[in-house]
Amino acid sequence: MQAKKRYVLLFISCAFLLYFYYGSHHLKADIIQKDGHDLPSFATLDELTELPSKLKRQPTIKTIPCRMETCFDFSKCGNEPKIYVYPSDGPVSASYRKLLSVVRESRFVTRDPNEACLFIPAIDTLDADPLSPEHVSDVATRLSRLPYWKNGRNHLIFNLYAGTWPDYAEGALGFDPGEAILARASASETIFRDGFDISLPLFHKEHPERGGLPPAATGNPFPAPRRHLLAFKGKRYVHGIGSETRNSLWHLHDGNNLILVTTCRHGKSWKDLRDERCDEDNREYDKFDYEQLLANSTFCLVARGRRLGSYRFLEALAAGCIPVLLSNSWRLPFDERIDWKRAVIWADERLLLQVPELVRSVPPERILALRQQTQFLWEQYFSSIEKIVFTTIEILAERILFHKSSTRREALIWNASPGALGTLAAYGDSRSHYPIASPILPAPPAPSTPLAPLPAPSVPLAAPPPTPGNSFTALLYAQATSPALHKLLANIASSEFCEKVVVVWDSERAAPSLKSLSRLAGDLREPLPVLVIDATTHYPGEGVSARWQPLWAVPTAAVFSLDGDAPLLAEELDFAFLVWRHFPERIVGYPARTHFWDEAKTAWGYSSKWGAAYSLVLPGAALVHRAWLALYAAGAPALRRAVRRAANCEDILLNCVVAHAARRPPLKLAQRRRYKPAHSRYRSSWSDPEHFVQRQSCLNTFATAWGYMPLMRSVLRLDPILFKDPVSTLRKKYRKMELVTL
Repeated sequence: MQAKKRYVLLFISCAFLLYFYYGSHHLKADIIQKDGHDLPSFATLDELTELPSKLKRQPTIKTIPCRMETCFDFSKCGNEPKIYVYPSDGPVSASYRKLLSVVRESRFVTRDPNEACLFIPAIDTLDADPLSPEHVSDVATRLSRLPYWKNGRNHLIFNLYAGTWPDYAEGALGFDPGEAILARASASETIFRDGFDISLPLFHKEHPERGGLPPAATGNPFPAPRRHLLAFKGKRYVHGIGSETRNSLWHLHDGNNLILVTTCRHGKSWKDLRDERCDEDNREYDKFDYEQLLANSTFCLVARGRRLGSYRFLEALAAGCIPVLLSNSWRLPFDERIDWKRAVIWADERLLLQVPELVRSVPPERILALRQQTQFLWEQYFSSIEKIVFTTIEILAERILFHKSSTRREALIWNASPGALGTLAAYGDSRSHYPIASPILPAPPAPSTPLAPLPAPSVPLAAPPPTPGNSFTALLYAQATSPALHKLLANIASSEFCEKVVVVWDSERAAPSLKSLSRLAGDLREPLPVLVIDATTHYPGEGVSARWQPLWAVPTAAVFSLDGDAPLLAEELDFAFLVWRHFPERIVGYPARTHFWDEAKTAWGYSSKWGAAYSLVLPGAALVHRAWLALYAAGAPALRRAVRRAANCEDILLNCVVAHAARRPPLKLAQRRRYKPAHSRYRSSWSDPEHFVQRQSCLNTFATAWGYMPLMRSVLRLDPILFKDPVSTLRKKYRKMELVTL
């Protein structure tokens, strides 16, 4: 009987083993048959270059699943968002003080909450870590007391540090933001509301308010690799969240191509919690200088720390070191509009040992392109708190514009010079031409009232884009009729490329009643149209700045800004336009000036002396893109008010606006003779010493406002071929440009 039981038990065991063996084999065969191939034993390079899979980290607070259409009131917004900043309410950190300062001094701010589209609390919400000395307590109660809170609708809340020890959960703000838009650093895919929230970079407390450090990699050396291939220097955590990746970096460190060093020295109890590798890691850590590693490494590892974001991200961008991201599920800063595939390498935290092979597979030409993009992004969007805040506002402005008109700027505008902060969201534009849509022009005045005021629309309306750069509009600023003005108009009419003349008349005298200018004899084109605008009627109080106000009357991208007595020939006009077509992002013209640093006064100086170098081209005889004139009119309202009060420096301010946006110097052309204002019964300001003192004061005011001197020097002058060469005049195209007299 006992033997029978043993045989039955043995039979059941054998049957179970056979079933398990053949069943699992059949299951594997089904999987292989479905996939069509054997499973790879490691990730391919193509898989590594894709975005990593999202590793979920559970937030402690659930936010309202908002969208702009459900949690934002667009009825309060015009074409450009107006922002109301609440009055100060208690102490704030230095970073938040800088943030509020740049908003309060921007063109977006309003003091009337009834006309505001966005509201920013003066309550410091940057640091939500209760263990931090800059943490503000009882934020929820203080927010609820705001008079326009309404559960956060149309409010913008900034946050850099969420969560606290030991888990640093991303959603732990310590208060309920309600329907407010969250602009936050270290944003995770698990809590990020697409199209509503905005991801910020994590920046140091010492990050400059304005200006900021210029990009470090100013040259473009090729081959692109530097001394070290991949580098990282930072903390590793012997306990708590954030330790997995950094604790494994020592496996990749070789002391030459791969410099990946960490230290345990942080926190009060690191000696009590240190492991067996701490002493060796600390010795290797002390061998390398962090700044030198950034400057001499091709790739810089940006590994997740306690939170998803890291200071090393901005530090790598500034140094021109290509970031290699090891932070799964992190929403990169401003990824709604910035194409980060052009500037960073994504890796996967779970495949750390494959990172060296990944970076070695990047060809030199792509390394150069990635590095160039890091420098562009750093300078345009991240080098100061001002740029970070303005980029946030620009993204919101595009959302509002898209809701109202279903139009937005091309993505390429964000990812190529001059960047989104150098163009206006209220207009359509493209990388190649930057056309600015002009409003619907008003009907011309009746013939019986030739000087009737023309209505200038206050809000730009949609209209066909301007001509694609084959002609220019002459924009003249005149205060009196003179032989010089008539001669200039005749030369403009003789120009091959002029499409229209707009005369801004700034005088109490009656404006001339010009309707058109006759072309050259034998020219089959229609007469050149002329529009005369009385600045004293349409733009009272603007002074000389009124010359760039009537952009609604300009149909072309190229604007030839001219003083009414500018001594330019038709050949000079045409040559300047042909040059400008190759450099539309610059001011291109004839009269040049320069700035310099005065050591004796420890201030910026201004000079009109002729020399090899220059940094300004005066818009009394220069071509400027219409987009820059629109940017001048829309931006820096405080600086424009200072210009109006001084009745001076509008040309310097325009040069600063263009240099700040384009990061390019102007272009000086061959001058037939020195550019000076024609003599008249009015005293010339150029002979007044106070005039230069005032312009020097303007230079320093503008440099202070931007946080740096935006003007850039150049020694380049462009001349026509064979200009002033001792050859036959018949061989020269621009013959009259060499004459000394008019």
